[in-house]
Amino acid sequence: MDIKDISSGVSADLLAQHAVFTKDNNANAYLDTDVIVDIIKKIRMAMFPGYFSEIPEFKPLDVWLQCLLADIHQELAEEIKMALIKQNRGADAGPVASEVSAGLIGQLADIQRLLYKDAQAGFDGDPAAKSVDEVIFTYPGFFAISVYRIAHCLFVRDVPVIPRLMSEHAHSVTGIDIHPGAQIGEYFFIDHGTGVVIGETTVIGSHVKLYQGVTLGALSTKSGQKLAGIRRHPTIQDNVTIYSGASILGGETVIGRNSTVGGNMFITKSVPEGTTVR
Repeated sequence: MDIKDISSGVSADLLAQHAVFTKDNNANAYLDTDVIVDIIKKIRMAMFPGYFSEIPEFKPLDVWLQCLLADIHQELAEEIKMALIKQNRGADAGPVASEVSAGLIGQLADIQRLLYKDAQAGFDGDPAAKSVDEVIFTYPGFFAISVYRIAHCLFVRDVPVIPRLMSEHAHSVTGIDIHPGAQIGEYFFIDHGTGVVIGETTVIGSHVKLYQGVTLGALSTKSGQKLAGIRRHPTIQDNVTIYSGASILGGETVIGRNSTVGGNMFITKSVPEGTTVR
């Protein structure tokens, strides 16, 4: 059998199984992951002018930034539209996508304000840091938090798939897995970061610091989709430090404010305020 015959039979099988499994009536609607990664880069360029791109000398800074924001809006709206169509929510996909994209653009100054606080927390909390600029340029934790804060804004607007694509891009680059549904307060810092996992329903207060290998996870996910929408990840209150390798599990587990969790701890019950767990 030659390759033409093999290809013909295999392509028919692939398409038939795909149709049964996905019931996809929108096969021509697809998300471009390269464009989504490019959108992340452009948003970071917009929030930190001059950090991640050279600003043309012939163009005033405000004009350059307005053009960049318009470009982000157009690209993001198109990807959101495709995501909505893919999930059979395409009746008014174009207008909804444009509105959501514009909403994110409108929130960028708020996201920027949070990220400067996160960068300051990184500098204040790490004696190895020489400047806030170093945190912004080089720290994987700061990159992961930046992408999370962008993705979270889309997640809370019920944008399908794209927030997870963004968070998984950050995960692949840094080894830090932050679900875009998590709720995270101000001055958040992840030091080193590799292996950190923060689940979808996690709630984190302000001035929280995590080290590498920390898991904020669920006690069990064996019930699968029956747990969707149910609190299954812990709450970390303000001014908590969690050292490397600690696992804190369960939707009813609360780490009280001003507490410290030592390395490699396994916690499934709440910890009172001001506690050091060793």
